[in-house]
Amino acid sequence: MKYMSEYRDPELAKQYLKEIKNTVTQDWKIMEVCGGQTHTLVKNGIIDMLPKEVEMIHGPGCPVCVTPLHLIDKAIYLALEEKVILCSFGDMLRVPGAEKSLLEAKAEGGDIRILYSPLEAVKIAESNPDKEVVFFAVGFETTAPANALSVIHAHRKNLKNYSILASHVLVPPAIENVMEDPDSHIDGFLAAGHVCTIMGNLEYYPLVEKYKVPIVVTGFEPLDILQGILMVVRQLEAKKAEVENQYVRIVREEGNLEAQKMIYDVFEITDRLWRGMEVIPMSGYKVKDKYADFDATIKFKVHIPEAEENQDCIAGEIMKGIKKPVQCPEFGKKCKPTNPLGAPMVSSEGACAAYFHYSGLVEA
Repeated sequence: MKYMSEYRDPELAKQYLKEIKNTVTQDWKIMEVCGGQTHTLVKNGIIDMLPKEVEMIHGPGCPVCVTPLHLIDKAIYLALEEKVILCSFGDMLRVPGAEKSLLEAKAEGGDIRILYSPLEAVKIAESNPDKEVVFFAVGFETTAPANALSVIHAHRKNLKNYSILASHVLVPPAIENVMEDPDSHIDGFLAAGHVCTIMGNLEYYPLVEKYKVPIVVTGFEPLDILQGILMVVRQLEAKKAEVENQYVRIVREEGNLEAQKMIYDVFEITDRLWRGMEVIPMSGYKVKDKYADFDATIKFKVHIPEAEENQDCIAGEIMKGIKKPVQCPEFGKKCKPTNPLGAPMVSSEGACAAYFHYSGLVEA
């Protein structure tokens, strides 16, 4: 197939669905790790078309959703108190911090700018030498190369007024955390194709060997998801546990080596707190000492304590796959996109947002 529309072919979708139904003989729980895959499943009604034996479980694959409260609060502090030019991807603006969001901080006068690339933030720093510019570097491995490249460029240009507030999280440790949780019962995984485009598939082999679960690297179009589910079901029914690559048009076994080189030049792996969950060992990136001048956590020595989550929000259970968004008592009531209790309701990859926007709910 050469064109994106071919990955939305209804006749081929019917064929995949028929093959899934003809293959499955018992109940299986399959977790799609990425929030983008969740949106494809919900938006296209795939969840409702699958046989009842196949239950899709929504995973922690929304980096915006798992960004800790104290980092959002620190970004807000930098914008309002340190008067930096704070740059961010648009996803982060409406995510609630302990008391307010970045959007509310912008309304209060903070110089907060939505960008499409961290390299734009480097240009802003060049154009504003008398102002500190901070890029809120949030994401999985997918966005890490661009964020690393911004630091490399700033270093080469000898910019003293540019830094990043890093909140990078990694997928394989999240999968391991889910498998170690006694309340999670996952039989197989759809891994995020865009992450594997950067990192390849090699990190998944130890997980498959340790937990005896199939992991299929999958794209984001409806037929990608359906084919990925079929590949997982075939493995489960055959009592196999292997790493397979459905996203062969993009993902290579070794990944993008040049992108990895940039990541490992700027970042090193560290423990990371995941919002609504806990500290997952060796699950994130932090800026290496050699680039400490570009690390906002070092440049601005501001201690923001971790605040308590809203007690009405069950985002942690949703991201671990223990509960579905509709099982939250406040879903569509207290918690709506215009008044979110947690990040999954406002992120473009959040499971709660997917259910809200594509389930026919209309805000009162």
